[in-house]
Amino acid sequence: MNDIGVRDAAAPAAVQNVDVVVIGAGQAGLSSAHHLRRVGFEPDRDFVVLDHAPRPGGAWQFRWPSLTYAKVHGMHSLPGFELTDADPARPSSEVIGEYFEAYEHRFDLQVRRPVDVREVREGEAGRLLVETSAGTWSTRAVISATGTWDRPFWPRYPGQETFRGRQLHTAVYPGPEAFEGQRVVVVGGGASGTQHLMEIAPYAAATTWVTRRPPVYREGPFTEDWGRSAVAMVEERVRQGLPPRSVVSVTGLPVNDAIRRARADGVLDRLPMFDRITPSGVEWDDGRHVDADVILWATGFRPAIEHLAPLRLREPGGGIRMEGTRAAADARIHLVGYGPSASTIGANRAGRAAVREIQRLLAQEPVTA
Repeated sequence: MNDIGVRDAAAPAAVQNVDVVVIGAGQAGLSSAHHLRRVGFEPDRDFVVLDHAPRPGGAWQFRWPSLTYAKVHGMHSLPGFELTDADPARPSSEVIGEYFEAYEHRFDLQVRRPVDVREVREGEAGRLLVETSAGTWSTRAVISATGTWDRPFWPRYPGQETFRGRQLHTAVYPGPEAFEGQRVVVVGGGASGTQHLMEIAPYAAATTWVTRRPPVYREGPFTEDWGRSAVAMVEERVRQGLPPRSVVSVTGLPVNDAIRRARADGVLDRLPMFDRITPSGVEWDDGRHVDADVILWATGFRPAIEHLAPLRLREPGGGIRMEGTRAAADARIHLVGYGPSASTIGANRAGRAAVREIQRLLAQEPVTA
């Protein structure tokens, strides 16, 4: 182990046996690993944490530089170690990356990276095999904490391949300066879309905002009751085996002074979704056309769960039916940071819940966390 508590990804060729494999070292994976340690599981002996990212920080390390820590909504500290005295003017990728690194070191989580998990499949004697770029692990349970960042969602529209300008997804948003003097169409009604619009507008020659549904703005504080209601809606979807919607998508856009200014200035004047893309821009069936140099797709992400495909957990509705954090079809599989636990506070709670369930599965005496 090196001095930041991160193991080299290299692994022996032989299959290695552990009780639990945690896939992913973002908020959900680190929370799960913390709770495993807290109830007596030892890293590398009883469990292993595999992360495909090159360094600590989860998806945060890939966020655009202009997303400062002050602009991050609802970031909750990991369990057992508060994030304090962060400089609000620093990029969130740096602040949270350093915090996650310190967390891994503090609790000696021995994260192995970079490791690409290729698939999880049936092994022998009721165990699972986790096949990776760094070897194979045989395990009694899996906590899949892979989030959504690796699966940006790109909608498809007629004529998309004919567009002569540039198309990019928010996953690779470079910051507002890259759009200097350009005509930019931003697609998407979530927090990223509005943040991008407000940043880009002072630099761009023109901006146009299009969304499938009219945006819903939320005035006033985000109360506990409101949060519980939003989580319950997402939870019901995953109980039915439907693809989860994000918690943010059902809470609406929180109104702050920047949003108010942008609405007053016309930056957040929304148009309905266009019907086709042309070589020079976008077009509606009513004859409206907007010229564009760039189409920025702020259209969200989908859960990164392809590694679980060999287990055939997906329901006809397209999602994995869940009972709490556990896949309803397989008690050995827990998804943390999926559906209702996709928020940072939800991931913390779900990590603890998954560990409790796994203790029961492995016939250990439950420990109150």
